[in-house]
Amino acid sequence: MNPGSTSKLPPLGPTLRVGVLGGGQLGRMMVQEAMNWDVRVEVMDPSPEASCRHLTHRFVQGDLQDEEAVVAFGQGLDVLTVEIEHVSTEGLQRLADQGIQVVPLPQHLALIQDKGLQKQAFAAWGVPSAPFVLVDGLDQVDAIGFPVVQKLRKGGYDGKGVQILQSPQEALDRGFNAPCVLEKAVDIDKELSVIVARNAHGETAVYPVVEAVFNPEVNLVDHLMAPASISPALEEAARAMALKVVTSMQFVGLLAVELFLDREGALWVNEVAPRTHNSGHHTIEGNVCSQFEQHLRAVIGLPLGDTAPLHPAAAMLNLIGEPDATGTPCYDGLAEALELPHVHAHLYGKSTVKPHRKMGHITVTGPDVHSVQQSVLKLRETVKVRGSNPA
Repeated sequence: MNPGSTSKLPPLGPTLRVGVLGGGQLGRMMVQEAMNWDVRVEVMDPSPEASCRHLTHRFVQGDLQDEEAVVAFGQGLDVLTVEIEHVSTEGLQRLADQGIQVVPLPQHLALIQDKGLQKQAFAAWGVPSAPFVLVDGLDQVDAIGFPVVQKLRKGGYDGKGVQILQSPQEALDRGFNAPCVLEKAVDIDKELSVIVARNAHGETAVYPVVEAVFNPEVNLVDHLMAPASISPALEEAARAMALKVVTSMQFVGLLAVELFLDREGALWVNEVAPRTHNSGHHTIEGNVCSQFEQHLRAVIGLPLGDTAPLHPAAAMLNLIGEPDATGTPCYDGLAEALELPHVHAHLYGKSTVKPHRKMGHITVTGPDVHSVQQSVLKLRETVKVRGSNPA
């Protein structure tokens, strides 16, 4: 039987116990999909105010990187998955050894947790990525010259743990003095993403390529466009590259593959995430099967869903806290935004807003990329996430 096989799981419905490590917005949107099938999802998260706490059949507050806490949470579950990769793989392996299905596999999560192991795996699989070296600290930060992208090997998330260093002085002033990956800076034309699902039977489903537009001030995605404005040949090449990563790893679950397109037209894999991803939020309204339903299908071992778009174009705008936002969130302009056609809002249920914290997203669908992007740019000026306690 293929590792990660889910053939022995109970049928869909309330007898199927699905556990999730992580209770943020990704877990929340997955729970919303699970409700359609009357699947009871149980969640563990370190925060007593986790976004999906009140939507779950059972909520446990606990440290996701505590081996014993993960093992205790997993007892009696049929299948266990994640909405964040920073979890105890040792605990997950013990549960897998007990016969509990774990998707993605613990060894895949361990590989992805370490950006150094990721880079070595890409090289072994013949997947192009930026030239790199692995270093232990700042004393080696000039190993491949400047400018260089410095990435913490472990613990980075949502733009944290990654920075561009232009000179030795910048490295001295703010470099990470810890085990890191140093990458040659790519001359980026576009940042792309492809979401791929693979179930335990080896079936795969690949979503169309999307293009991410970043906010450089906070190193987060401002908005994304689907489909990406690239040629059909590049679309095919990007999807093939993402599929190669998934099949080379024999991954089971949902994998987001982040790519760079450089100014010479070459594609490079940046990194991967073993879960639903910000670059797939538009699929809730934009595609036949959303990434959250697809994740559930892969976890439970169901046939994978149709990834075809429902509209010629879709865009997604992240709603993040204003630079001075603190306290209870206030969504200024949201009612006006919802007066517009083909606009859908998703708020993440977070009780407190912080500067640049992701609080929700808005999806726009339409007849072409240009029109939906214009709508997104207008919405970005209309909707602001402020707080009840101004700084």
